[in-house]
Amino acid sequence: MYSLILIFLIIAFTLALLPQKAHAAAYSFLDITASISGSGGSFSLKGGNAPEGITVTPDNDMTETVTGADGAIMHSLMEQGRTGTVTITLLKTSPVNAQLQQLINSQSRTSATWGDNVISIRDVVRGDDLTISQAAFVKQSDVNYAASGGTTAWTFRGRLSAVVLGAGLSR
Repeated sequence: MYSLILIFLIIAFTLALLPQKAHAAAYSFLDITASISGSGGSFSLKGGNAPEGITVTPDNDMTETVTGADGAIMHSLMEQGRTGTVTITLLKTSPVNAQLQQLINSQSRTSATWGDNVISIRDVVRGDDLTISQAAFVKQSDVNYAASGGTTAWTFRGRLSAVVLGAGLSR
């Protein structure tokens, strides 16, 4: 009886030491949720997205580096505010273009409603969670008419209130 238990424990211990099979990492835009909420409307930013999708770009460097006369370096953590730019690139035929156009038309009537949007972007599989608050349209989107429908890009600038990049779900 004890020998069976001992054999079982040896096998279990040996299996535990074997390298685990690695899983391939995967990403899909289908796992992304994105929305905007502000004076004049709240809606999804998904639907007819171009391959460029959604890009979030911080505006400021977080460090300043000074090199001394002897070659030593010093880094300074800069707290210049965590602002950033969000670009949503849509197909020309996306219905989200009309929603964003209505939103910019509504908000540009008065400064009381300007820059009051919140953009939320989440990757529900990887665990990413970004919130951009106090977001304002940078400008009216460019409008192109060509042989190919192309894309329409909408750009916002705001405060990167929360940025969490997840490690993904384990299988």
